[in-house]
Amino acid sequence: MRIDLSGKTALVTGSTQGIGAAIAAGLAAAGARVAVNGRGKESVDAAVARLGSGSGGAFFAAPGDIATDEGAEAVFAAVPAVDILVNSLGIFGARPALEIDDAEWRRYFDTNVLTAVRMTRHYLPGMIERSWGRVQNIASDSAVAIPAEMIHYGMSKTALLAVSRGFAKEAAGTGVTVNSVIAGPTHTGGVEDFVYELVDRDLPWDQAQRAFMRVHRPQSLLQRLIEPEEIANMVVYLSSPLASATTGGAVRVDGGYVDSILP
Repeated sequence: MRIDLSGKTALVTGSTQGIGAAIAAGLAAAGARVAVNGRGKESVDAAVARLGSGSGGAFFAAPGDIATDEGAEAVFAAVPAVDILVNSLGIFGARPALEIDDAEWRRYFDTNVLTAVRMTRHYLPGMIERSWGRVQNIASDSAVAIPAEMIHYGMSKTALLAVSRGFAKEAAGTGVTVNSVIAGPTHTGGVEDFVYELVDRDLPWDQAQRAFMRVHRPQSLLQRLIEPEEIANMVVYLSSPLASATTGGAVRVDGGYVDSILP
């Protein structure tokens, strides 16, 4: 199966590292010109240089904290129009449910949900006008199987599923598709830190990962953390003309984590 995104412009939010960076690399490898986004110019420029040296794809910088109006406007100025929008920005962390205060609830909603709404609201009309476009929101297994140790994160990802379905209805019949991608437990630097919050910090990484999956994610059928490139493979496919009949969906790349036939 050959995926060719030549001539397409993509914006991946939160793409200086982790899943976002892997998605940016995957889209560029398929031929897209990819805008790399992060809060600060220095980190974004470094990511553009790193990604370009690794794959030789076409990357350009779009710095800006999209959780703020000012930061979002900076991104809009750097990237006036896109064919592919991937809302990958997200924060997570463990906290006992009764210790999550109002400010933390708002921070998770503003960062994980409202940024995707803001980006989609800006770029979707142009896609509809051109009769082609792809919007993808990176959700999580936590949207369906709410983890007791971070229900504020789970809440935000559940909301993202609703946002995706709603915008897909707005784009109905236009040639534009909107989907969410349910990522399972994935191996990133941030997740390594999270794993060590929950298991013995003296364990070597391979043992710590196994202990984490056995105790905290026992329902995973993959029985290992997913690599970011495996998430990116699905995003690249959904970004392509080959996925023209997939919209309004919650597509799982969760390693069989969610124990359900449907999300």
